Amino acid sequence: MAGDTVVRPRTGSGSELFDRVAVAIHRRGVRVALWSAAAVAEVAVLAPLVLRGGPVNPIEVVLRLVGGSFTACGLVAWQRRPDSRSGMLMTATGFAFLLPALFSEHESLFAATVASWLSDLWTLFFIPLLLTYRTGGRLPTTVDRVLVGAVVVEIVVLAPLWLVFADDPATFLLVVPDAEIAQVVDTVQRGLYLALSVGTAVVVAVRWRASSTPGRRAMLPSVAGALCLLLWSVLLTVDLVWGGTRHPLLLWITVCSIVLVPVAFLTGLLRSRLARGGLADLFGGLATMHPADLQTALARVLHDPAFAIAYAVPDGGFVDVDGAPVELPRSASGRSVSRMSRDGVAVAALVYDRSLDDDPELVEAVGGAATIALENRLLQAQSDARLAELQASRQRLVTAADTERRRIERDLHDGAQQRLVTLALQLSLIQRRIRDDPGAAEQLVAGASAELAMSLAELRELARGIHPAALEQGLEPALQALVLRSAVPTELVVEPGPRLPRPVEFAAYFVASEALANVAKYAGATAVTVRLTRSATGAGVEIADDGVGGADPSAGTGLRGLADRVEALGGRLRVTSPPGGGTVVAAELPTS
Repeated sequence: MAGDTVVRPRTGSGSELFDRVAVAIHRRGVRVALWSAAAVAEVAVLAPLVLRGGPVNPIEVVLRLVGGSFTACGLVAWQRRPDSRSGMLMTATGFAFLLPALFSEHESLFAATVASWLSDLWTLFFIPLLLTYRTGGRLPTTVDRVLVGAVVVEIVVLAPLWLVFADDPATFLLVVPDAEIAQVVDTVQRGLYLALSVGTAVVVAVRWRASSTPGRRAMLPSVAGALCLLLWSVLLTVDLVWGGTRHPLLLWITVCSIVLVPVAFLTGLLRSRLARGGLADLFGGLATMHPADLQTALARVLHDPAFAIAYAVPDGGFVDVDGAPVELPRSASGRSVSRMSRDGVAVAALVYDRSLDDDPELVEAVGGAATIALENRLLQAQSDARLAELQASRQRLVTAADTERRRIERDLHDGAQQRLVTLALQLSLIQRRIRDDPGAAEQLVAGASAELAMSLAELRELARGIHPAALEQGLEPALQALVLRSAVPTELVVEPGPRLPRPVEFAAYFVASEALANVAKYAGATAVTVRLTRSATGAGVEIADDGVGGADPSAGTGLRGLADRVEALGGRLRVTSPPGGGTVVAAELPTS
């Protein structure tokens, strides 16, 4: 049983590029190369601090750990959640931190140029990470695109422009050393980054406020990143207003926050694994869990109080766990729908917060749990129905056996027994008259002989009803005897083959016997066909007439008793009897 989860599509060339890179990251050699590059780069930026001698600035050490933190968490997230672009952006942010730090330890003009120009390169990936964390890697609004575009302008235009006029440090781009112009460009850069940080934080805050409770919980990593940007904004404000005098505590808080941000993102991306751990506790009770209890338990796992399970009904609609009709939400409602089907037929639907669309593994796991519970309920219902049918069948068999015993007792009492009593009286009279009136005795002997013959005939007929003697010769002779005694012209068609097992012959005979008796009593037919067929795994007997039809198997005990007899052998009895179209009684009996 697999559902059709509603997931926002990714389109465009950027998506194709991401897909190609995502495939590459799952190649073992590429993963090893990226991990190795990250480890080498982190050691390379930390080693100079340790080997240069003298006191080491702890803040500088923590700052150089930022790149390793982002790359490590990003690579783990990228591997575990390849469907999300956040892992790729985290990895890119980490390498963007490490790249300028690697060149800052060298004294060449080229190294100084790269270190100064790309010092803010990490924001080109970090800001999109915050803006696209819950949108599948897309920039959904114009504001998002403007913010990212402003980052590109700063890196591509303002950063090299500042290097054209700044002579500290000296770079390849230095053309016109002018401290005043460099200061103006630097101020514009800091002001732009201040606006970018505040703008990004505002966008994240607005989305967080507009989200549902599960959506807000899912956005917590973005909120943590936005708070980190605000702290950087405070530092930029201090630089602009007070000329770079930074309070150590504020600096420590800001630096530590950005080190912990990738951990928050990794935890958010992997929270589906934690939630699936909660599902494991449910599996033991799924078989007996009531639908309302299942819905409550899954809502608790998803942290979505409004989570609902809708069950499909034959008319194409859905009902809730209490059986009340329910309409599935539309796409604009902020809720998503994952449909579950069984053999191509819809059986249920999960209704959950749209923020979970970015966590397809969790939705799939919850759908699997719901499917297992639903299948258990269906199996339990089928088992209960079969048990009820078995109990009813047993009751009918007991009733039929009691009825048959009473019929035999009545037939014996009213038929053969009465004749035998009469015969005994006649024999007593013969004994008294045989000497005095031989003629009368002779007449009594003739009457007694007739009574005895009739008694034997009745006993034979009764015995034939209990176990037909013709079956000793096989099913075909027994059916021929039935056809010859039928009150309606009957044709017998038998496929040749080996003799069937006795229980199968017995059941087939009684199906034919009961069906022919019903034709004679109720069908008003002019012709009947009895057909015996064989297959590799069973046999079939079919009795078809051209009568009035309209037979109802549930209206009497005869056909119902035949069905019980056939089903007891693992077979199936079908009755087709449209009004005016004749009746067909067909039994399929397994032979192996």
